[in-house]
Amino acid sequence: MKQYFAGLSRNSFLLAAASFFADTSTEMLYPVLPVFLTRTLRASGSIVGLVEGFAQAAQNIVQGFSGALSDRLQKRKGIALAGYLAAAIAKPLMGISTAWQGVFSARLLDRVGSGTRSAPRDALIASSVDEKVRGKAFGLEGIGDNTGAFVGPLFAIFLLYSLHVGIRTIFYLAIIPGLLAFVMVLLVTERRAAVTAKSKMDVNLRQFPSGYWKYLSVIALFGLGNSSNSFLILRTQDIGAPLETTILMYALFNLAAALISYPAGSFSDKLGRKNVLLASFIIFALTYIGFANAQNVLIFAALFIFYGLYQGIFRAVGKAFASDFVPENLRASGVGWYSSTVGLLELVASVVAGLLWDRVGHAAVFYYGATFAFAGSIGLSVLTPKRDHPSAA
Repeated sequence: MKQYFAGLSRNSFLLAAASFFADTSTEMLYPVLPVFLTRTLRASGSIVGLVEGFAQAAQNIVQGFSGALSDRLQKRKGIALAGYLAAAIAKPLMGISTAWQGVFSARLLDRVGSGTRSAPRDALIASSVDEKVRGKAFGLEGIGDNTGAFVGPLFAIFLLYSLHVGIRTIFYLAIIPGLLAFVMVLLVTERRAAVTAKSKMDVNLRQFPSGYWKYLSVIALFGLGNSSNSFLILRTQDIGAPLETTILMYALFNLAAALISYPAGSFSDKLGRKNVLLASFIIFALTYIGFANAQNVLIFAALFIFYGLYQGIFRAVGKAFASDFVPENLRASGVGWYSSTVGLLELVASVVAGLLWDRVGHAAVFYYGATFAFAGSIGLSVLTPKRDHPSAA
């Protein structure tokens, strides 16, 4: 076991713990949020797509700017702390909302906080270990993130069906693990980069190599079909699954993601990021086809677990691959703009998915996503260079 985690540092484990608590906080709410919007606040499927699309886009677009600011100031920890605090405070604000617009505003604050913290945190992760075990470091953070995402929905089930608390109370209690995440980052020791940063807030495209932009173009192509996971939850409700069963399946999805994250990161260190990431694209496409056609609850449960494999691989390996293309002094920017690309395209995909859901048919959302996943797989194979353990400087 000690050998399995060889090369990881104290910071690696603290940042993984921060991700665990932060995602416990977030995922206590995520599976009940679309139900809260549609049942309690009487919003439509298009509104769910709008709220989640803009929220996720805000999260990831902000990462580009927070990453550039972090590189320019060479200050990772302080910016990350501000983001963790904002995200924690936003949770109870969603619970007190009486209209979908209030949820929209609070959800934006939540995701802006998440976006603010993510790029500098990822730069801290990358700099906490030697380049040869970077995939393992991101995989460990993926364990923390996805384990929190597994525990969070279980807390929600316990609160709703064992303690019989109201759905709004879950939003209020979610601030507690959010603040614990803030404390974990307080304990991190920041190492100042040896190279003076050249990053500027206007982000000169010439500072990144061509391979990085080819990679981002492939991520954008794939992202056109990668809509919010809220539609998976609505699809499960669509076949008549009880809310507690839906939340449990979502928890299993996150457990699968947690279990695969570290092995995926480790394999990408040995087998190459490109090969492992390609597997995640194919898993996504096949799973979406399954969601379009399945009607049985047990099959849905299996699909959620299979989809979790995609999530765990994509989160760990996608960011590690992005960081491979850039030097250390631009790493927060490189990972940040990668995440911005993911977020911007998720906005587009979620808005399109909401329209398809309301006007064409529920299965159309998933056929649409699978189409772009296959297109992204081709693009990854053809356009993206292999960039394993590069000397990016």
